[in-house]
Amino acid sequence: MIEQLVEQFGAALGDYGPVGIQALKIIWINILLSGDNAIVIALACRALPPRQRFWGIILGAGAAVLLRIFFTVILQYVLELPWLKLVGGILLLWIAIKLLIQDEADEASIDSADNLWGAVRTVAIADIVMSLDNVLAIAAAAKGNTALIVFGLAFSIPLIVAGATLIMALLTRFPVLVWAGAALLGWIAGELIVGDRIALQQIQDWNPALVVPDPESAIGVKTGPMLHYVAATIGTAIVLLWGWVLLRRRSRGAVGVPGEEGGPAE
Repeated sequence: MIEQLVEQFGAALGDYGPVGIQALKIIWINILLSGDNAIVIALACRALPPRQRFWGIILGAGAAVLLRIFFTVILQYVLELPWLKLVGGILLLWIAIKLLIQDEADEASIDSADNLWGAVRTVAIADIVMSLDNVLAIAAAAKGNTALIVFGLAFSIPLIVAGATLIMALLTRFPVLVWAGAALLGWIAGELIVGDRIALQQIQDWNPALVVPDPESAIGVKTGPMLHYVAATIGTAIVLLWGWVLLRRRSRGAVGVPGEEGGPAE
């Protein structure tokens, strides 16, 4: 059904049909991929003063799209380098925990400008890591057409902005969703770590049953379903447990601060 609609769309464009279909594919891929960006931006901007959250979302979305264009056009050839996904996955674990334990800021925040650029920097780092797999899908759909890549990714900016705005409103209303967002980043981090070239080679040597053939991979294999879900679950558990421990330690420290509510008197 979907393939028929795509063919009809291409036929309606005449000579521009193939280009139109490629653009449609890129837009659809970006719609699917914008969710991760929106969650990271919402989690990062949650800690900004309310008046700076709008600019945090705009700058974060712009940084995410520009980085994805850069990765898609230039860095698709280095994605199979050993250790790249492994290091990226560990970095994403750190980002997820950082976003989980950060406090919301208020209007009186002294270093609000630093917070704004710090949030944008966090979004940029997270998007670099999460783009490692995404760029392959975009590049394949564009078939080397850089203009189509730029068009499709630019089209995704309003989607990311709208998604981040909605998610941030939900995070403010339902703080428990912060844990859900951090858990998702932990899940993605686990997938990245176990999908690294070095990790796959070690796993294949240890137990070949844990990997399955993949003709598109440089080493010819990818993680099997069981290993995939186990690694993702472990990544989620690390983020949630580590975040819980740090938050608990912070709350105990706050209770013991002299002069603070609940702490001993000076």
